[in-house]
Amino acid sequence: MARLSLNIDHVATLREARKAREPEPIGIALLAELAGVDGITVHLRQDRRHIQDRDLHWLRELIRTELNLEMAPVPEMVGLATKIKVDRATLVPENREEITTEGGIDCVSHKQLLAAVIDQLHSTGIPVSLFIDPDPLQVQAAKEIGADCIEINTARYSEARSLKAEEAEGKKIQEIASLAANTGLRVHAGHGLNYRNVTPIVRIPELQELSIGHSIIARSLFVGIWVAVQEMLKLVKG
Repeated sequence: MARLSLNIDHVATLREARKAREPEPIGIALLAELAGVDGITVHLRQDRRHIQDRDLHWLRELIRTELNLEMAPVPEMVGLATKIKVDRATLVPENREEITTEGGIDCVSHKQLLAAVIDQLHSTGIPVSLFIDPDPLQVQAAKEIGADCIEINTARYSEARSLKAEEAEGKKIQEIASLAANTGLRVHAGHGLNYRNVTPIVRIPELQELSIGHSIIARSLFVGIWVAVQEMLKLVKG
């Protein structure tokens, strides 16, 4: 049965649109924990467009589930992750002009850099996940540089324009999940998953966790965060 980690970035997006004090991401995180999520994910971007440093500090202080920090593999973020002692670091590529993360991190081209960052995080006891595209070469490289886990980028699956395309992308994800699990990597997935398309992904036996944010936060505007989380949990956990 897969775990559900709720990404709360876009609660902060709404707050930062007005540079106001509300809505508070920590409030949503605490309610989501009560509703049953297994973890909270945030992406502290270098340009601080949504999540702020104080959010990360408050989350570390107050939540009781797993705190997963999505972060660029840069010294500033490594320092913050180790100082705050997050439960997991997920390394992602970061382009300041992008609206959302546009693809997986390239483990093949950046082996040396990523290996060094992984070693730094491991030295303080932080396990590391790599957000990668569903590509066997990326899985192999992730294993070689010492990652504990991969998060398969499900964007192409989520953005498929036809059932045939969706099924083809789903098959790729299933194959990569199997390959990664056979190498000893833990397997997570996420990006663009929603109430309509999550069920086929949940059925992949090797997947241990799904990271979902935008669709749950969007749904919560209509039904509240408790109901939105409960509805997704029914799909994820059966």
